[in-house]
Amino acid sequence: MKLFWCILLAFLAFSIPSFANVPKLTTAQNLNHQGNTLFEQGKIEAALTSWQESEQLYSKLGDITGKIGTQLNQAKAWQSLGFYQRSHSILKRVSKTLNHQPDSPLKVSGLLNFGNILRLTGDFSAAQSTLQQGLELTQKLDLPKDRDLVRFQLGNLAVARGFLEEALFYYQQTALPNSSVRLPALVKQMGILIQLHQLADAQKLIVPIQNLLLNLPETQLSIYTKIEFAEVLIQLNNRENSVAAEILVAANQEAEKIGELRAQSYALGRLGHLYEQTQQWEDAKKLTQQAINIAEKKRADDIIYQWQWQIGRIEQATNNIPKAIANYTEAVNILQSLRQDLVAVNQDVQFSFRSSVEPVYRQLVDLLLQQPNQEHLIKARKTIEALQTAELANYFRQACNQIKPISVEKIDPHAAIIYPIILRDRIEVILSIPNQALHHYATSIPQSEVEVAINRMRQSMRQTSFEEERLAVAQQIYTWLIADAANQLANLPIDTLVFVLDGSLRNIPMAALHDGEKYLVEKYQIAIAPSLEIYPSQPRRLSQVKAVLAGISKPHQELDALPGVEEEIKTIRSKISATVLLNENFTVNNLQKKLKTPSVSILHLATHAQFSSQVEDTFILTWNQKLNPQQLNTLLSERELDAPPLDLLILSACQTAKGDNRATLGLAGVATRSGTRSTLASLWTVNDTSTTLLMQEFYNHLLSQKLTKSAALRQAQLYLLQQPEFKHPFHWASFIMVGNWL
Repeated sequence: MKLFWCILLAFLAFSIPSFANVPKLTTAQNLNHQGNTLFEQGKIEAALTSWQESEQLYSKLGDITGKIGTQLNQAKAWQSLGFYQRSHSILKRVSKTLNHQPDSPLKVSGLLNFGNILRLTGDFSAAQSTLQQGLELTQKLDLPKDRDLVRFQLGNLAVARGFLEEALFYYQQTALPNSSVRLPALVKQMGILIQLHQLADAQKLIVPIQNLLLNLPETQLSIYTKIEFAEVLIQLNNRENSVAAEILVAANQEAEKIGELRAQSYALGRLGHLYEQTQQWEDAKKLTQQAINIAEKKRADDIIYQWQWQIGRIEQATNNIPKAIANYTEAVNILQSLRQDLVAVNQDVQFSFRSSVEPVYRQLVDLLLQQPNQEHLIKARKTIEALQTAELANYFRQACNQIKPISVEKIDPHAAIIYPIILRDRIEVILSIPNQALHHYATSIPQSEVEVAINRMRQSMRQTSFEEERLAVAQQIYTWLIADAANQLANLPIDTLVFVLDGSLRNIPMAALHDGEKYLVEKYQIAIAPSLEIYPSQPRRLSQVKAVLAGISKPHQELDALPGVEEEIKTIRSKISATVLLNENFTVNNLQKKLKTPSVSILHLATHAQFSSQVEDTFILTWNQKLNPQQLNTLLSERELDAPPLDLLILSACQTAKGDNRATLGLAGVATRSGTRSTLASLWTVNDTSTTLLMQEFYNHLLSQKLTKSAALRQAQLYLLQQPEFKHPFHWASFIMVGNWL
């Protein structure tokens, strides 16, 4: 009998958790439950601590399911606190674990959370596939509540991508009775209808939403839903302002009651914004300051900057310009400190770089340049420079390369830097000439008219345009950007104009500007600097210059053939030591191998490429895949450690996305993120014959005559301009030198 009990106990020891582990399991479960309760009460940090302790216990017990559940909860907490990169890191690990787990509600939860964080960090294509996988799993497992949650997040993703009709479809699907997200889906739906100018349909949703709000429990989600509903009401019409104010007051009281400080700050700040709109300046300022004080308790910089900006606007409206500048400056400083966390705002409050970040910088610049002394000129240029850095960080959803750049003003004593800035009622230009104080001039003209002229010039670059059409708009923009400085520049030893372009000015070729007698390229070498700091150049030893020439001449992946590519590569190969990857041989793996050669300093890609303001729509075509900017960056950064950065990247058959007035943001991204010192690219696809001629001349002057890159490009452009069949700017103006021009 004694032996029987010994055997039984031994069996139990291997078949079930030890009795000593039972208390640990219970404690882990209790901590997880406690975290859920604290989270619902808005006590996010306390909830996070409980979940972290619970995860440690589950790990010790070897309970994979329990561990994954607590990790998903931690990711949710980090999101709520605004730390999206931490959340992303956790969810990335969870997703790898879940790939090896059977289909389950837990796996659905993991896909849902990971898809959401991928959206918030800007990886839209990965978010789409992840959420779609989650949706299919909810249907397979018959999980209607989870299905509604996934569809709701697909709606949020469609909004982020600008697909409003698609977003409306998903929100309508999830706003049905018995849906677990009926209320927030109705609020989102109402906001979309307003954006689509379907105001009557939006108005019909007010009463159903109000009815659902009546008996809503006091939770973090319900408070943010009320705040968003109030904002939507304000957008609808002024008649709803009083209702919106009542909702914001209630949201503030509920947030205070459960200790949800971030939500309380949002409620007070939005109420302050409502008073700002009705010009009740003192009340607006008082409420906004209260919102700042509460946000400071949480060190919530992503909220504080919005209220500093709001007080800046209020001070400006009451004509207190010094205080307005101080508040705007504080808002910009906070944004600069956030850097790669510019997307770090609460997921329940809609965020847009264009509406929530860019105006802060531009309005500060506007104020500074109303009194353009040297101090303000320096600060204004520094501020718009910071905007461009932030814009690229937002484009990639991560901070830009930390390679040590140098100031453009320190590399060339014969270059003038032209820094145009588009503001709501004028174009400002800051001019930097070596060894002189900054110069400044402005033209009063509404931004809308500037955008029309830029679009006209872009359209005038088509091959069928008439000279009168081209020259009229080319002269107009020349007048805005250069005319006031033309005489001064002509009397100085300046041979290069370096443009640091703003907004949609990046979409037009500066070389094709016209002074009434000549194109600008006939007088100066032209370069484009993505910012005031660029990568330093190194002396070229012509005998040691090696290149990788890669291209696709055949029709491929639904894109047209580029029959001139073979001739282009053949011509260039005759002038430089090069490795060629053509058509089927132009794969990512082959390119990666060839780039590992330390002596390679030029990468010439003669293939379809497209630049867009959306990183997912920017690509360079290889035979086996489309490379996006991040992949290109990885490819180039994986060169051997002792290999220097590429000196020159050439993209000879690229174009900017049609209808995208910020498309060259993609080009700037490729140029800066790749670590390449210089990038030669085209703004639109050019005739095969003229491209081959231009490249031939460019390499001739770059290698044989030892000219700088910008000088070599200018000589190639002038060569085409002198040929009767290629004198139209369509053939030569498309090519721009971005980055270091030496």
